[in-house]
Amino acid sequence: MALVRGILAPRQVVSTPNRVAAGIRPRSGSAVHSTPMDLHVIGPLASPAERAAVDEVLGAPDSGWRGGGRNPMTEGHVARGGHDARSRRDLLLPALHALQDRVGTITQPGLNYVCRRLSVPPAEAYGVATFYALFATRPRPPAVAHVCDDIACRLAGAEQTCTDLERTLGPAGESARDGRVGWLRSPCLGLCEQAPAAMFTIAGEHASRATAAPIDAAGVVARLEGSAGSAAAAAIPQLPPTNGSGADGGSMPSVRGYARASVPQMGEPQLQLLRRVGMVDPTSIDDYLAHRGYLALHQALAMGPEAVIQEVTDSRLLGRGGAAFPTGRKWAAVAGQPVQPHFVVCNADESEPGTFKDRVLMELDAFAVVESMTIEGFATGASKGYLYIRGEYPLAESRIRGAVEAARAAGYLGPSVAGSDFAFDIEVRRGAGAYICGEETALFESIEGKRGEPRNKPPFPVEVGLFGKPTAVNNVETLVNVLAILDDGPGGGARFAAVGTEGSTGPKLFCLSGNVGRPGLYEVPFGTTLGQLLELGGGVPEGRSIRAILLGGAAGVFVGPEVLETPLTFEGTRAIGATLGSGVVMVFDETADMVGTLRRIAAFFRDESCGQCVPCRVGTVRQEELLARLADRVEVRSRGDELELLAEIGQAMRDASICGLGQTASSAIESALRQPELVAL
Repeated sequence: MALVRGILAPRQVVSTPNRVAAGIRPRSGSAVHSTPMDLHVIGPLASPAERAAVDEVLGAPDSGWRGGGRNPMTEGHVARGGHDARSRRDLLLPALHALQDRVGTITQPGLNYVCRRLSVPPAEAYGVATFYALFATRPRPPAVAHVCDDIACRLAGAEQTCTDLERTLGPAGESARDGRVGWLRSPCLGLCEQAPAAMFTIAGEHASRATAAPIDAAGVVARLEGSAGSAAAAAIPQLPPTNGSGADGGSMPSVRGYARASVPQMGEPQLQLLRRVGMVDPTSIDDYLAHRGYLALHQALAMGPEAVIQEVTDSRLLGRGGAAFPTGRKWAAVAGQPVQPHFVVCNADESEPGTFKDRVLMELDAFAVVESMTIEGFATGASKGYLYIRGEYPLAESRIRGAVEAARAAGYLGPSVAGSDFAFDIEVRRGAGAYICGEETALFESIEGKRGEPRNKPPFPVEVGLFGKPTAVNNVETLVNVLAILDDGPGGGARFAAVGTEGSTGPKLFCLSGNVGRPGLYEVPFGTTLGQLLELGGGVPEGRSIRAILLGGAAGVFVGPEVLETPLTFEGTRAIGATLGSGVVMVFDETADMVGTLRRIAAFFRDESCGQCVPCRVGTVRQEELLARLADRVEVRSRGDELELLAEIGQAMRDASICGLGQTASSAIESALRQPELVAL
């Protein structure tokens, strides 16, 4: 990448080979994990546009040691400012985003300039830049369509869309239209209820990102060609194509139309978590306040931190991201740590295929997310919060950033929250395309400006988390439940616990997609059966029968129609050997290509493995290869021996992988193969 003088790091780890040839967004390249080095970078200088983009994030350089002009009178013999520059390592990802947004790729000169500004060794910075799928270190057209070909979009015809694009624009990953546009295959974009979907990234002075769903190949080409002359032309926000609006939620009819497409229950009186969705302008803090906004925060400030934690504990609220850890216990553990400062982190890196609940909440009730994070900070003794949002959610990011700014201006963030002596603020960080960053410690690493690789536990985040300090991390849905607990003041925990079942309390959001009449986000009490949820979603269209249902996403389990009476609770799904996971319920009817679905799941985990540990790095590759042999009828050994080998690979990943990605990478595949009626391989 750059010519470097210095001492090489003692250890190199090369990640899983990328899949550029297949047109799939690459995560990894060669990367170096290193100790600090004495380096001198030699190479061409960054362009004025690249320098300006980086300086907008980091501020203007004030010395030659930080990338500015060198003053021999003050800097001729003494280096200064290095420690301060290195302390800002956490700004590496924002700086890389600035480069990518401005010129469409992270060039060698641009990366060198970032390294000088932050005193980061080029080898480390290159390792970070090549880790994340949305960063490009090779030339890329300024306008790129990222076309989802994951499992929900496959059911909606994504493969045909990709075939049509190959015929119109050429293979994925190659430039078209004189190098002005291009397209890539993409993992799940979190628009499963409106599939098929695509995201558009337009680099330039007025860079933009936007998503569109549903969309076909003609729509993709039209967006790309419109963007070639103007970034603004492609910056059409993700609104239903039927309403014809070009405003980002500029009118309530457009907001309601978009909300109805994602939340079929919109406006129903029994809703708690979704009660404001489609009914309130998500960009207006005044409208939020008029609909019981910030009532829970005022209740919390009046009750005090200990009482807030007690109410959350009494509610028996379990984490909604998949791990189901008791929220009150987590908050109490952080609050009790003597080490300061404390941090809170909202994990909005919602990347599990089939999951879109957090996206809907952030797009259509952003102030609720900000308010609940503020309550969490108050309860745990934190003065700073970070909201880490996936890079594929441009509208959600815009709404959250707007809500943070509006809350700050209204006094609900800052040195005196709501007029109290509690100081708290939120910083929004954009991810760059890495499923692994949904794992809490990988997310911390990413915020700190590193490759998103999970840490070993213990120590646990409540003791040693972000920046090595006690940290409470929860996902969006978990946090929004806190408002339902505190809205009506003391006793809210007991009232919340009265909903649902003994082991699964409160309401739950389910992401219903696939072959159903009304896909979307549904809120139901815990204990609702799987069959009842499918009835809410309109059942399977055209009288077709259910072949399989995927519970929990790609890391979940396939079940058959015989379990429709199963209550959707943590204990109910455990009883049938399944999991609620992130709330995914994806339906496959009798026409679904189950073999193709399993191969796409295997490819997903191969691509998304961070490459840190051998069982996952090698196991996900071998799993995909084995499925390909079975599907293509390539006989290396008997089918029985192949299935036995597949089970051994899965067991090795479960037993020895560092984190949940490797531990669950074979779950859905093995569950399907245990049921011959679901898939013929």
